[in-house]
Amino acid sequence: MKLNVAICQVDMEWEEIGHNLARIEKVVAEAAADVVVLPEMFATGFKLRPSVVAESMDGAVVTAMRRWAEEYNKAVVGSVVIEEDGKYRNRMLFVEPSGKMTQYDKHHLFRPGGEARDYTPGNRRVVVEYKGFRFLMLVCYDLRFPVWSRNRGDYDAIIYCASWDNKRRDAWRTLLRARAIENQCYVIGVNRVGTDPDAVYIGDSMAVDYIGRTLADAESGEWTMVVTLDLEEQRAFRQSFPAWMDADDFELKTAE
Repeated sequence: MKLNVAICQVDMEWEEIGHNLARIEKVVAEAAADVVVLPEMFATGFKLRPSVVAESMDGAVVTAMRRWAEEYNKAVVGSVVIEEDGKYRNRMLFVEPSGKMTQYDKHHLFRPGGEARDYTPGNRRVVVEYKGFRFLMLVCYDLRFPVWSRNRGDYDAIIYCASWDNKRRDAWRTLLRARAIENQCYVIGVNRVGTDPDAVYIGDSMAVDYIGRTLADAESGEWTMVVTLDLEEQRAFRQSFPAWMDADDFELKTAE
């Protein structure tokens, strides 16, 4: 069983939702893949004043993602600033052509940049199954926390949507590979390029396989790269090298 995933490393205009949606729609439409992955907060830029750009689940960004998925017959993945019950969430969405939508609220908020002050964290891991593949949905800073990412036999690949600052690019590249190797899974890490008032983003979007081999590496600039995930090859490797059988058992607890 195989699945094609498009890694869409794009730039975006600060707070210009309409402009960004129009521009990124072309990227989604042209990506020859079953799943299209966009960076964190792709329609707004990484935003630490959420009241300026936050929307509801029937707002412009979510509506656009639903339309793209249906019209172009591919799943669309990215994160959106959502206001709900008076709280702000950095919400990752996996939107399928059927209209089904799976959501994950970023659990580890980027305290050094103030995100933990302005947003409310999610408290549950989310795995979505699509066309036979199980994807763990994670956002940016989540990458630094291996326990939250640990494979308990419940997923085949991790998707990280990110706005990862160029100053920490070595950590990004190293940790993507580490998460793939330790969990014997595919890892898709999609970062943005360009600038905002606080940071410079070089990109470095990557796809890494279950052994740690690089399948795609965007480095800098705007790119759409398509990688093929092969479930049978992954399962064969996990059977021949069953490190997962020796993993330490643990119970993950989160605050309600």
